Amino acid sequence: MQNNKGRNLIVDLSFEFALAIVKYAESLETNRRYIIARQLFRSGTSIGANVREAQNAESKADFVHKLKIAAKEADETEYWLLLCKKSEGYAHCDTLIDNCSSIIKVLSKIIASSKTKLSH
Repeated sequence: MQNNKGRNLIVDLSFEFALAIVKYAESLETNRRYIIARQLFRSGTSIGANVREAQNAESKADFVHKLKIAAKEADETEYWLLLCKKSEGYAHCDTLIDNCSSIIKVLSKIIASSKTKLSH
């Protein structure tokens, strides 16, 4: 999925999101929220890693599979962020939740359109 500058939208979104997750996880660790920070760091950075891996997929089916893994990681990340939002004493994360939701929507659209192309 290319945007008008020839750059890949989902690759860019997931990379920028990973950078924001790294910062947020570091702030959680500063506040001694180690367990959530670790979980969030793993799932939040894994989205972009899987999206990036999908760019070198061996087939259209492999591409879809890797994006599905990225989508699962995004769902997990959203879960951890919602826990942070609802828990007392955690830093504000509404922007991260919004960005994660956007990534989930983009991934869903790419997966759906790629599956359609697979069946033809």
